[in-house]
Amino acid sequence: MEEKFGAGSTILMAAASCGTKAMSLFKRTLVLSPAAAPKGMGTPSRCCPLPPAAWPSKDWARGEGVFVRLLSPTAAGLCPQSHSCSTSATSVCLLCPQDSLSSGLKTCYKYLHQTSRSFSVVIQALDEELRHAVCIFYLILRALDTLEDDMTISIEKKVPLLHNFHSYLYEPDWRFMESKEKDRQVLEDFPTISLEFRKLALKYQTVIANSSRKMGFGMAEFLNKQVTSEEEWDKYCHYVAGLVGIGLSQLFSASELEDPVVGNDLECANSMGLFLQKTNIIRDYLDDHKSGREFWPQEVWSKYVKKLGDFAKPENIDLAVQCMNELITNALRHIPDVITYLSRLRNQSVFNFCAIPQVMAIATLATCYNNQQVFKGVVKIRKGQTVTLMMDATNMPAVKAIIDQYMEEDIGAAQDFGGALNEARLEFLSRIIVFELGEMLEANQSSCLQVRSVKLRLVYANTLSN
Repeated sequence: MEEKFGAGSTILMAAASCGTKAMSLFKRTLVLSPAAAPKGMGTPSRCCPLPPAAWPSKDWARGEGVFVRLLSPTAAGLCPQSHSCSTSATSVCLLCPQDSLSSGLKTCYKYLHQTSRSFSVVIQALDEELRHAVCIFYLILRALDTLEDDMTISIEKKVPLLHNFHSYLYEPDWRFMESKEKDRQVLEDFPTISLEFRKLALKYQTVIANSSRKMGFGMAEFLNKQVTSEEEWDKYCHYVAGLVGIGLSQLFSASELEDPVVGNDLECANSMGLFLQKTNIIRDYLDDHKSGREFWPQEVWSKYVKKLGDFAKPENIDLAVQCMNELITNALRHIPDVITYLSRLRNQSVFNFCAIPQVMAIATLATCYNNQQVFKGVVKIRKGQTVTLMMDATNMPAVKAIIDQYMEEDIGAAQDFGGALNEARLEFLSRIIVFELGEMLEANQSSCLQVRSVKLRLVYANTLSN
């Protein structure tokens, strides 16, 4: 189960493929987002020589980053060409080198960059102490995942390792030196990671340890178990991705950057992970087949072929596409929960962190839909499309417009919203309508144009249901 950290890191790998210029643009809008620095005008990190006007304000509109503000004549004149400052471990100036981090935390960020460069970018865009908690969470799950992936470890030895992994967080000297996996450094130097874990606030430790325990037991359950039914598929995806979505959500709420409902609504948080994980599983059919791994639910593929590997045969290509489309429809059922989840987020850095992988996933599914290439080679969304999505998905109206477009023009057009796909589409529209009405009431805006817009969506939904 490579790159299963909420599956977001796998989706975000597309960012790395876009080259230096694309990543530079990504950092401008994401790493330097308005909430990616201390709240309020005139409250920079300690010892930072930048004047107050150069720091983000909580009043800036979502999606308007520091980079844009620094381009203004006023801010540009206040910001020196280069500077350095000393920041605390929990308050990092994103315009300065992070020189004041402890040696252990620096090592953790080095491992983060080595194991997933693209995910390193989105984590370091998070606010304040939350970024350290999420970094440590990622590395712990990376270590757990490395144990699970290592086929050189016998089942007899691996099961107790997975079951007890959460307890190793509190054992200062525990490390594992027998792994042959490429990311084995997180196991070999686990004492450094676990030490930084124990330095976190108790509220973060509790979430991370609990998530690790549940994931370890879930991974052990599926070591010698096939994914048979769609219910089992959901269960498997819950263990390897849904639990990460839940854990991250609880970290967001524990940091008080997000409301408690974000961490308490386990169903929506679980769906965030399941949507990404199912996207990966669908897209990666050929790669998993070549590696001897099977993650598609037998209940679905057995309706088309006798063995899952038969989809790789040219004579079965039409059946393969039909089965894939059915699984894509299954994945799209999580979109309404994704909309509800994202609409609750109030912190810009958290919103970007969560929204970008989701729009990348819907774009990936749209690319896979009716696409025979999934069973012949690598399927990727275009580089320019990737950059556009990363640049645009910084606010809720933009995200729902992106998802709406892919569901209607790309996926929906292929089947005219038939059957289960139509149901997913209708549920998506209903959540959007609720979101728009809530926004209007919150802003105390009830212009005829807005009301008319919502009414049109209601009429559209009714038309689809008939």
